[in-house]
Amino acid sequence: MAHRFRRSRSPAALLFAVLLSAVALSLMPRSLLAEPAQTAPGSVTDLLGRQVQVRLPVQRVILGEGRQLYLLAALDTENPIRRIVGWRKDLIQSDPDTYGAYLRRFPEIAKIPTFGGFEDGTFDIEQAIAQKPDVIILNIEAQHATEDARYIEKLDALGIPVVYVDFRNNPMRNTEPSMRLFGQLFGQPQRAEAFIDFRQQQIRRVTEVIAAHKPPRPKVFIERIGGYTDDCCLSFGNENFGLFVDLAGGDNIARGIIPSTFGQLNAEQVIVANPAQVVVTTANWQAFAPGGHWVGVGPGADLAEARRKLAWYPGRPAYAGIQAQQHQAFHAIWHQFYNSPYQFVAIQQLAKWFHPKLFEELDPEATFRELHQRFLPVPYEPGYFVSLQQPEVSP
Repeated sequence: MAHRFRRSRSPAALLFAVLLSAVALSLMPRSLLAEPAQTAPGSVTDLLGRQVQVRLPVQRVILGEGRQLYLLAALDTENPIRRIVGWRKDLIQSDPDTYGAYLRRFPEIAKIPTFGGFEDGTFDIEQAIAQKPDVIILNIEAQHATEDARYIEKLDALGIPVVYVDFRNNPMRNTEPSMRLFGQLFGQPQRAEAFIDFRQQQIRRVTEVIAAHKPPRPKVFIERIGGYTDDCCLSFGNENFGLFVDLAGGDNIARGIIPSTFGQLNAEQVIVANPAQVVVTTANWQAFAPGGHWVGVGPGADLAEARRKLAWYPGRPAYAGIQAQQHQAFHAIWHQFYNSPYQFVAIQQLAKWFHPKLFEELDPEATFRELHQRFLPVPYEPGYFVSLQQPEVSP
């Protein structure tokens, strides 16, 4: 079981914690410690435009979100966890199947200390300091919480830089600069560029076809985090999955209603819009909603069980009488595409659902498999998407 950072303590307790941490580091298996490397003072620009002084390449890193492993693993397939000295526990809880895949490949991942979030006030700065990180990488949504608590100033005074990245709020704009920033930090700029090139190629396989053929755009409703809560109808505006829908040749019905990336429609708005397709972003959320209506798509998912659980959704009041209900045009897709550099796989699968004949030869499964073979240290396991429609049925 992963160690957890504890709550803030007195100065005396902090001194003890630092000394204890030093002893622990001396006893820690070498596989969890970064190999000695030549570092030098450097400067990077983060996603808030801040110039940050960092010794490069970094050797001891705290990830402000565990799901940042999605990219780090693409930069270091030999051992992506060797430089992680602490991380938020969200990967373990929100994506247990991916965590399990990495645990099987790198058992020492279970020893990485975990902590809560900046946003909910459960981050313990004292324990973070005790890990002696070269850098702390945060998502930009943590900015207000870190500013309110003056974490940046406190860490800076101790020589611990903080950089911000973004894969969630504006992923189509910020994924590539975030990836380049990771490449700089970890001394892998060429590999980061190779990943970016692959991503761009795979997105063009959809956008160039849509631009050339200009097919009619079906109305689409994205139900965000289906089964995580009982709320209806959480969705996306004109970013993240909302923008993925547009790139894939669909018409996101929430585009003109939700002014930002995330928001909510009411059931009446969905019924009036009458979408022809409903896509549920969902995952294995047993840790948050035991036995809930989430559809457990993800690596190695039981797709027969996933399809059975997806069949519950057409009966929701918000979908009464809409076109998607009449044609059973309901689909479930791995929610973590919204917060990873793998968005192009989601775009390809959405295009297959919206325009099956136009994209008959496109194989998102093969794309994701190639991504794993070329860039990731764990094998590909299918199970990331499922539909109530048979592949040959057009919307």
